[in-house]
Amino acid sequence: MRRKLKIPFLILLIIMISLILFLINKVSIEYKSEDISSGVVRKNKVSKEEFIKDIAPAAQNVQRSYGIRASLIMAQAILESNFGQSDLASKYNNLFGIKAGTTDKHIKLETKEYIDGKWITIKDDFAWYNSWSDSIIAHAKLMREGVDWDKNLYEDVIAADNYKDAAKSIEDAGYATDPTYADKLIEVIEQYKLYEYDRQ
Repeated sequence: MRRKLKIPFLILLIIMISLILFLINKVSIEYKSEDISSGVVRKNKVSKEEFIKDIAPAAQNVQRSYGIRASLIMAQAILESNFGQSDLASKYNNLFGIKAGTTDKHIKLETKEYIDGKWITIKDDFAWYNSWSDSIIAHAKLMREGVDWDKNLYEDVIAADNYKDAAKSIEDAGYATDPTYADKLIEVIEQYKLYEYDRQ
């Protein structure tokens, strides 16, 4: 009789342990996803410092490959995505508020635009990326290749001698409608010492 009780108990115990291990693994996978190609690690909730450390390697890789200052890339990602916490960044991996092209996978979301001297809310199509590194690369390509109507739109951003000139150039090119965009970028760069990432 004791032998009959031990076998069902052991089977139940094995099932319970397997279930617990499965749930632990599932929670771990959902908490952290890693893009090995760029070194960008994304967590559901990260501190500001963790976000900066997570995107720094990809920003520096883009600086080497495309000539765009890492400090500017990181400041834009911080400002546009609220340290990766915006819906656009956390759900759709778009760190820069990049609008969708005609062939891009996209999502329609509300956004604020500064038009005719006031802030208004509109709905627009935003690009939807597979990872944060894809978003960083798409941003770099936009800076390098420009837009359909002006291939050289961001050439002054790339040619800038320092982060302040780069920030002013990106505002002058009309990247954002915010009339204080350059000042905000410079403030973020200086507050978090992002200029240190420009030194490779």
